[in-house]
Amino acid sequence: MPAPIGVTPLVKRFANPLLVNLAGHGWFVELEHVGRKSGTPHRTPLMAFRHGDVMTIALTYGPDVQWLKNLRATGGGRMHWRGRMLHLGAPRDLATEDGLARMPQPVRSVLDVTGLATEFVELPIVSERPFR
Repeated sequence: MPAPIGVTPLVKRFANPLLVNLAGHGWFVELEHVGRKSGTPHRTPLMAFRHGDVMTIALTYGPDVQWLKNLRATGGGRMHWRGRMLHLGAPRDLATEDGLARMPQPVRSVLDVTGLATEFVELPIVSERPFR
């Protein structure tokens, strides 16, 4: 069962400003996307996992999150990952089994046991360059 979407205002206000500082380290990334209605640029900290030429994200809040809606509407975005800036294409849904298979341990075990994420997306890497 995904985390309740009602907690996202709290996460955005308190956790995201701290987590964005971890972007580029380990599994933490900073996703840059543009608001589909406002055109405003946004930065969202997430955990993402590279699998070949795609980045995989577990939808721990489900598929109704703003960053995913924005990526779908604009056809992609950018991601700061391990000292690289990745230019990403449009998200594609993954089957639960495929998404879980792409998660490293211990993340896979936590997601599998808790049921926190049963939906996953992959973002194709269109190009990449060093960050900054």
